[in-house]
Amino acid sequence: MTENGATSSKPQTEGGGELTKELLERQRPEEHKEKHFLSSERVRDIILGVSDGLTVPFALAAGLSGAESTSRIILVAGLAEVVAGSISMGLGGHTVTCIGRYLAAQSEADHYMRELKREEKEIIDVPDLEAAECGEILAQYGVEAEEAEPVVRALTRNPHHWVRFMMNESIARTCVRACVWVGRFELGLEKPEETRAIQSAATIAASYAVGGLFPLLPYMVISSATHAVIASVVVTLAALLLFGYVKAYFTGDDKAPIKSALQTAFVGAMASAAAYGIARLIH
Repeated sequence: MTENGATSSKPQTEGGGELTKELLERQRPEEHKEKHFLSSERVRDIILGVSDGLTVPFALAAGLSGAESTSRIILVAGLAEVVAGSISMGLGGHTVTCIGRYLAAQSEADHYMRELKREEKEIIDVPDLEAAECGEILAQYGVEAEEAEPVVRALTRNPHHWVRFMMNESIARTCVRACVWVGRFELGLEKPEETRAIQSAATIAASYAVGGLFPLLPYMVISSATHAVIASVVVTLAALLLFGYVKAYFTGDDKAPIKSALQTAFVGAMASAAAYGIARLIH
């Protein structure tokens, strides 16, 4: 209400706050700095590389051990596979195993759901600040604060579409007709970085090589393949558990690192057990 009792003509958010130009233009306060995970592509590449690097050479070594090969043969074959795998995955980019693809896809899905729940909570807890963030997003496409007000007001009336907007999904046509920024919102596309292909290839290749060395370490120091495979199982499972735990932390799933660690170790153990069992059966 104004001083003379008239109703204010300024638009309201669902939280009851006035959606003024100042609100749209002001910076987010320090206490509400959102900790969104922004390097999803780089971490996805690392997940793909390390997960395959830990499981594929591990499964190969386990399979050769099941066929009663010597430690030297297993080590040479394993190192050759690591080199070939690093080059193949690095140059191929998307030439990954179903294990790496599954773990990466699972991490992306978990990350998306955490971000979705975060946004759903914030439009209830701090609607004014979320409305201001909408204005900041629109400003990146050249939409002035005065032009953004009716768009933001329309979004805040529908929490479902509001959350979808904050998650960068396709609602541009229904919200803004005068602005040409459909590329990102309608198609879900963004201009890729010029160096993205090289960075992705290098990251996947290096991650695969690093991960692939862990299962082979015991074969470098233990001459008996029977003893080396046991040590390899212990070392690799420990590495998988640690990798799964760290993966959960860096993808924002800091509340369920144990689940991620066990899931990653289970997938690797199943792959190696299958390879070892088939080798023993055939041999």
